[in-house]
Amino acid sequence: MLIKDWWPFRSKKAKQNLTSTVISSLEKVYTPVSQLVLGMYVVELDRPWLETPFLFQGFELKTKAEIQAIRELCQYVYVDMTRRKKRSKAMDADDSAKKENYRRVILNNNSPPKKLGVFEKEIIRAEKTYANTEALVADFMQRAAKGGSIDGWLAKQAVAECVNSILQSPDAMLWLTQLKNKDQYTAQHSLNVCVLSIVLGRHLNLPEKNINILGLCGMMFDMGKMLVPLKILHKPGILEPEELLIMQSHTTLGYELLKSSDHMPPSVIETALTHHERLDGKGYPRQLKSNGISDFAKMIAIVDAYDAITSNRIHQKGRTHLEATHIITTMTSTHFDQNLVVKFIESLGVYPPGCLVVMTNQAIAIVVEVNEEIKLRPKVIIILDEDKNPVPEKVLDLSQMVTDKRGEVYTIKNIVRPEDWNIDSSKYYKEGVLQKGFALAKKSGK
Repeated sequence: MLIKDWWPFRSKKAKQNLTSTVISSLEKVYTPVSQLVLGMYVVELDRPWLETPFLFQGFELKTKAEIQAIRELCQYVYVDMTRRKKRSKAMDADDSAKKENYRRVILNNNSPPKKLGVFEKEIIRAEKTYANTEALVADFMQRAAKGGSIDGWLAKQAVAECVNSILQSPDAMLWLTQLKNKDQYTAQHSLNVCVLSIVLGRHLNLPEKNINILGLCGMMFDMGKMLVPLKILHKPGILEPEELLIMQSHTTLGYELLKSSDHMPPSVIETALTHHERLDGKGYPRQLKSNGISDFAKMIAIVDAYDAITSNRIHQKGRTHLEATHIITTMTSTHFDQNLVVKFIESLGVYPPGCLVVMTNQAIAIVVEVNEEIKLRPKVIIILDEDKNPVPEKVLDLSQMVTDKRGEVYTIKNIVRPEDWNIDSSKYYKEGVLQKGFALAKKSGK
């Protein structure tokens, strides 16, 4: 069967560019000017050659002055890696040392910023921000599927709203990422990866500018899937080898899509291309190893896997938070950066907001807000008592060592899947479980 036979509801432009996109992206490597080093062979700029002082259309970087000249004119260039000359071990070691020192400073920072707001107030604004952003992401995807570009300015504004909300109270947005709808998985997945990436960036105490870029990487990284045939994208079974190659082309397709979009930062474009690269060099499309993969791409890879594992999809049931983090942890030697995995798990807490938990007395509760000082004792709302009878929803702060009707201290036993208990978290949320819980807690004075 020909590739074109799988291409329903896709533009002619998308059909014609599949082969050339894959080939050009593999031969010409997109490179932010900050990553240029001596010995690279520049074959294309982000602007016409005639608008620059360079005499030749293609040249090797032989001096630091040439690198600086490009940095003053361009944001990114394309490098032919097949013509790159080897650098000295001393130069490579110097670059690696600088990069590792930067990572050490970031990863050893164990003090994420204090929350600027209160969950009870922020959840109201967060709900509106989440809904508006989800609609915008869905619109971006529809436009991309029809061969259109993406408005990077609008995307940046939406991400900035999410960042602002998460800096106020990360628990509010995290709560909303738990309300998953299988029928809206594609748009929700990109939005959830955006939110979870911002939460990770906050936990790492990154500058707000970098958190915004990381969030945009999360929103945009999978846009190339909109140019993959629907028959392959939504196939419930195992993909055939030919189908798998087409599915994997979403990285290069997304790269080309974002490259042609306005106001799209270079790091975001690069992440779309490299988020499926692996530390062991067995990823795609360029089989890069750890040193060749940006930290943004490494973070997005972790978050992407986590949200996919915890979501109900066509071919799998979603796993719990604890199951997902266990799976990801076992893949740190091959797929994921171990230090970043640890930081990501820390950013969510042991019991993330919105997850369903069973208590030691067998009562069922929904986690509301993480206690960053005592992570095992968050705020929860009991929805079913130990006999599985509905109870008036009230927010309980487990750090206050509150007791049940038998005088036993409420303690979380484990995270459970809502489906296993015939519980619809979205229904509880729509019925105002949070508002009722906070109101009853205030009324009782606890």
